[in-house]
Amino acid sequence: MTDNNQWHFNILLGDDRSEHALAATALLEDLPFAPGTDVTVFRAFAANQSTDVTLMEEALNQTCNRLKKKGFHAETELQLGSPAEKFLDFAEKRMPDLILIGAKGLRATTGILVGGVAQQVVEYAPCPVLVVRAPYDGLQGILLATDGSSTSRQAVHFLGRLPLPRNARLWVMHVLPPPPIPIPPISPLARGPMPMPLSEAEIARRAKEEQDGQALLDGTVEVLKSMGKPAEAILKRGDAATEIMRTARELEADLLICGSRGLSPSMSWKMGSVSRKLVHYSKCSVLVVRNLPPG
Repeated sequence: MTDNNQWHFNILLGDDRSEHALAATALLEDLPFAPGTDVTVFRAFAANQSTDVTLMEEALNQTCNRLKKKGFHAETELQLGSPAEKFLDFAEKRMPDLILIGAKGLRATTGILVGGVAQQVVEYAPCPVLVVRAPYDGLQGILLATDGSSTSRQAVHFLGRLPLPRNARLWVMHVLPPPPIPIPPISPLARGPMPMPLSEAEIARRAKEEQDGQALLDGTVEVLKSMGKPAEAILKRGDAATEIMRTARELEADLLICGSRGLSPSMSWKMGSVSRKLVHYSKCSVLVVRNLPPG
């Protein structure tokens, strides 16, 4: 995949030396950003960890030097305080173009898929957040989910700016509303729910949904193509989060990209239910896009 992206990024990378944070660093190294791209390698620590400050500084410097060898302009930031609070405060002050953070930190509860710090950062950060999962084996497949909402359009344009590995494959997916719930059996002898018969109006409505969905996908593909990102379109029907995650598994995608909020009428949430489910339950890394900077 060719990439003519010249956008200058300012990146904030969380690094607590967990396996997921190391995966985030590895993923960042694989993105062909322009030489001199700014990266701040950030870590916050609690008061009871003060005796380990020297070790933490050394670890941050190791990551910083590793990124410098890849051509990044990297610096470190170590702060005392709540990791999520300090990370978000720093992001509010610096307003990075992109945050990368591991899905779970060193102290995450066994069995959970997303740690508390990552949850808060992706929910409240003022910019796009890439939640990275270990193990990370490269970025060969990327699935963009779109529903035509304003944040979905932001995700498309952010993806257009984001430099990708040359051989990465890109898909664009839209999910149509699920079919009606089957009618419960009337007779105890029935073997299961009966499918609802489709009226002519329902058939026409579904055909219109499919036409509109395909038009949305075709338009998105054209936008990405104009930005040097050729993509393939996928149209599905069903529960959006379920279908997106199922398709990501089938395609063996390494990264999901979505807007922070879809077409839901509720505007009080920074994130919609679909994007939240993708972050929490996807097996791969997830980029949630919001508040795209001008340019």
